[in-house]
Amino acid sequence: MNIFQSDEHLYEVLQLVFDQVNATPGQIEPFTRSNLVIRIRTAAPEAEILLDGRQPPLEVFYGPRPGKANLEIALPANLLHAIWLGEEKGSNAFFSGKVKTKGNLMKAMPLLDLFRECERVYPQIAVAKKLV
Repeated sequence: MNIFQSDEHLYEVLQLVFDQVNATPGQIEPFTRSNLVIRIRTAAPEAEILLDGRQPPLEVFYGPRPGKANLEIALPANLLHAIWLGEEKGSNAFFSGKVKTKGNLMKAMPLLDLFRECERVYPQIAVAKKLV
C-alpha cells in the first residue's frame, strides 16, 4: 500500500518538511553553500523534487523542472518515508540497489546534512499527517 495517495499529497508533506528544515538554516548550511542541484524522483507516486543548494536559503521545487542536476536520485516514495522515519537505513537502501543515483556521489556529501535534518523533522510531520 502506498503511503502517499498522489504526487500532490507527497508534495504537501515534503513542503512541510522542507519549510521546517529551512527554519534552522545553520543546520543545512553545508548544502546551501555546496553549489549543488539535486533532483529526487519518486515512484508510487511518480513525483519530482528539485533541491537547489547554490545559495541560501534552500530552494525546493515540486514537479518536473528543466535543466541538469549534479545528482539525480530515484527511489520509491514509501522508501523515502521509511528512511526518514528511521525504519530503513539509507546506506542499506543505497547499497542494495533500492536507491538509484546518477552523478558524482562524492561531491554530494553535503546532502547528508540536509537529509539528517529531514530525518529529524519528518517523524512529527508524519504523525500529524497520519502517515504512521
